[in-house]
Amino acid sequence: MSEYQYYEFQAMDRPLGSKQMGELRRISSRAEITPHSFVNVYNYGDFHGDPAKLVARYFDAFLYLANWGTHWLMLRVPSKLLAPEVAAAYDAGHCLSSREQRGNHILSFRSEDEEDYEWAEGDGWLASIVPLRAELMRGDLRALYLGWLLAAQMEEVDEDTVEPPVPPGLGDLDVPLVRLAEFLRIDTDLVAAAAECSIARQNVSLSKRELERWITKLPAKERNTLLAELLTSDDPHLVSEIRQRAIGEVRGAPPQPTASRRTAAELLDRARELGEARRKKEAAQRAREKARQERRAAAKRKKHLESLVGQEVRLWAEVHELIGTRLPKSYDKAVSLLRDLHDLARMQDGDPEVFAERMTALQAEHRRKKTLLERFEKAKLID
Repeated sequence: MSEYQYYEFQAMDRPLGSKQMGELRRISSRAEITPHSFVNVYNYGDFHGDPAKLVARYFDAFLYLANWGTHWLMLRVPSKLLAPEVAAAYDAGHCLSSREQRGNHILSFRSEDEEDYEWAEGDGWLASIVPLRAELMRGDLRALYLGWLLAAQMEEVDEDTVEPPVPPGLGDLDVPLVRLAEFLRIDTDLVAAAAECSIARQNVSLSKRELERWITKLPAKERNTLLAELLTSDDPHLVSEIRQRAIGEVRGAPPQPTASRRTAAELLDRARELGEARRKKEAAQRAREKARQERRAAAKRKKHLESLVGQEVRLWAEVHELIGTRLPKSYDKAVSLLRDLHDLARMQDGDPEVFAERMTALQAEHRRKKTLLERFEKAKLID
């Protein structure tokens, strides 16, 4: 198996400058570099940069995929939009870790699976996952919980470890979160087990009128300071920070789940129960679908045979004519007609022995045509 490694970095908040792009070019002479991305694909050799250092310095998102089973995602989120104590509650070692650097939280999600790995290309993964970074900055912690859940699945947390706070909406993952779960190869039954204690998400956005009311209630001096900051600051997250503050002051603290938190072992046991129930349900659905298809096929077959009633003499003559051509395709057609004659005799309550006698004679007549006789045997035309 050939080697495949895919590295993709994205700069989202600020584009790379020419100096920064030059620095990256010195790391990799063959990389695809734009003001917003840095992509490397290796079929041999290796990347000489340090992804963690590059994310801390230049980028907001990073994705790595290797054909020996390593999947790695890093997201850089401003600390003022994701409190350190909140992120720390979901830390789970290798599978999910976070560190604070230069006013940012760098979240690292990592999945290793050498045994059951299936080949996958890296292109497109990051684009489908990275929108959840914006959701994290809005207070949606489902991505962090999924990272902890991966650690539970990989038994990297003790079975007695109690799960972190369960965020709302685990039972209704949007596309970026579904893609994250797929990228990290989290068991869907385990996600379903976790979702059983997750309350529904509520709309926390504010209408224009609510924002206006909030703004008018601010002291004049503070309102003027905020306006000045908006007009002069180059901070790409300032609007998000102010919006998050407004939502918190207008809506208050989000509702917390009332169910007791579960241990990793309880979640894994529940996932196994759900998996068994799901497999039984799927098996029953497959059985019903198979039965439905068999009924349709039987009805179609009956209709076909009914259309052949009274044409037995012509069909036998056509069989002999087709066999006489000595062509494989003609043999196949002859066998198909013989199946029709066989089933037609049984459907009309005729004498199956008559068909058997004619088949025996046909075999004797063409006993030297091995390929034809093999087709007769495979088709089981003699009862």
